[in-house]
Amino acid sequence: MTRIGFLSFGHWQPIPGSETRTARDALLQSIELAVAAEEIGIDGAYFRVHHFARQLASPFPLLAAIAAKTSRIEIGTGVIDMRYENPLYMAEEAAATDLISDGRLQLGVSRGSPETALNGSESFGFMPEEGTTDADLARAHTELFRAAITGAGVAHANPQMTGSSGALAIQPQSPGLADRIWWGSGTRKTAEWTAEQGMNLMSSTLLSEDTGVPFDELQAEQIELYRAAWKRAGWQREPRVSVSRSILPLVSDADRAYFGGSARDREDQVGYLDGGLARFGKSYIGEPDALASDLANDAAVQAADTVLVTVPNQLGVDYNTRLLESIVKYVAPGAGLR
Repeated sequence: MTRIGFLSFGHWQPIPGSETRTARDALLQSIELAVAAEEIGIDGAYFRVHHFARQLASPFPLLAAIAAKTSRIEIGTGVIDMRYENPLYMAEEAAATDLISDGRLQLGVSRGSPETALNGSESFGFMPEEGTTDADLARAHTELFRAAITGAGVAHANPQMTGSSGALAIQPQSPGLADRIWWGSGTRKTAEWTAEQGMNLMSSTLLSEDTGVPFDELQAEQIELYRAAWKRAGWQREPRVSVSRSILPLVSDADRAYFGGSARDREDQVGYLDGGLARFGKSYIGEPDALASDLANDAAVQAADTVLVTVPNQLGVDYNTRLLESIVKYVAPGAGLR
């Protein structure tokens, strides 16, 4: 059975029509939606991380709060921009959150997407070394973070305090967390690199390359290359793969009022992002039966083990709970996801 999760960007804005007007609204409603989602059979609650914007930015307090109020649902990110992170402090926070959740944490990390701030990570105290790139910085931070959560010694012991001169690991440790780290990949090449590193693959609704084929086919090729590289690397465990989709069943008058006229979004879009050509996946908007048929023919959805549904969080908890329930009841079975 394919896992179905929701992915929230956690927007807040005091504008007409928004049910999420403050940062407090965004945080508390995220917790409420995760609790409601667990009750209706959703498998995961995931959150995007952005800085210098009216969106969710610090995931661990939120994920820990959700963990304390739920018992089954996976909790995760999609994705944390590792350029901004102190790897050792993040390792402590991640381990503590995973222990609170009893092993339900699924952490998506990556280089991240273009941000509102110029050189934003530099304001956090991190910048690439001379001759390296932002991507190199994100990968270096990820390497140290992953070493820390597997118990590697990362600090010299003080002999006066410990009686030894060995290396100390961060505490606490949460066994199994290392197998639940995902890399957000936007190209086929980085998907293969992700497999070589032994991380799960998280692929979103855009790819930062375009070959002229439909988005789902390009993404399915990315997944196929990832799995082949994983096999070549000789990893013993089975990897996980997620894709994100905007799925909006038109069931109620409110659904039709909000999304019934969004015809342009129902086709792939090609444009420039971060200086290169990118292909953006279409939104799935329509009657449930039609959406089920379309998703059953989406090559990447069928190749993945987890589908993350992006939710319009500013429409509030009640609306998004009904949206997710419609997907579970009316769309997922016909799409082969349940």
